[in-house]
Amino acid sequence: MSDSPIRYRRSRPDPGHRTEPQLRQEVVQVCHLMWQRGYVAATDGNVSVRMDRDRFLCTPSGFSKGLLQESQLLVVDWEARPLGPTWGESRELLPSSEMLTHLEVYRRRPHVRAVVHAHPPTAVALSIAGIGLARCLLPEVVLAFGTIPTAEYATPSSLEGAAVIRDLISRYDALVLRRHGSLTVGPTAMDAYLKLEKLEATAVITKTLTELGAASPLPPEEVQKLLHWREEQGLARPGQAEDLCAECGLCAQPRETRQ
Repeated sequence: MSDSPIRYRRSRPDPGHRTEPQLRQEVVQVCHLMWQRGYVAATDGNVSVRMDRDRFLCTPSGFSKGLLQESQLLVVDWEARPLGPTWGESRELLPSSEMLTHLEVYRRRPHVRAVVHAHPPTAVALSIAGIGLARCLLPEVVLAFGTIPTAEYATPSSLEGAAVIRDLISRYDALVLRRHGSLTVGPTAMDAYLKLEKLEATAVITKTLTELGAASPLPPEEVQKLLHWREEQGLARPGQAEDLCAECGLCAQPRETRQ
């Protein structure tokens, strides 16, 4: 693919420094989109952004993402402790119970500026059924993510949640959390949200193909071409190509069984 004049953009350009009011506005916009698209229900899901070296803006615990307001977002430190205010509308609010997992992402990926955790229904259902998204089905997924792995189950809102994503999030921007939801990261909250959209769309297509009994994978030579393009564009991370082959298993199959 090196002879193609087209270049795949990994994400929206980093907007650079933004003020706290701008970050609050974007987080709430993402929360509303998650609720409108049905990626969260009731008080599910959470969003955070990294404000600077030691401060994070995050959604509070126990709030519908469809009704959340900018003034209800909390600023916390590396221990998920609220930094203020001790007065006003948010004085008694607590940070999201999943903030420990978000902080693990920021430790493992210092350049990540935003984390989105949602409960996309189709992706969750497939994870319970044992059907992963780490398949060579869609060229857009191979290009954008390399693959979408599934983390092992962990009790929600526990230290286990941070532990099970530790290695995978070092290599991937989008994960399925078995029986629980999804985790997507990016340079902005909106970028992380758009990855959530792509993850759930991939789950819907995978479910449909499974029901049709026609989950025909990409030819191995096409997968290699796409992986090579990711490397050319600086999108690949160490171990991703090996992970994809191990998860998919397509390239190890005899050619006559790949149809």
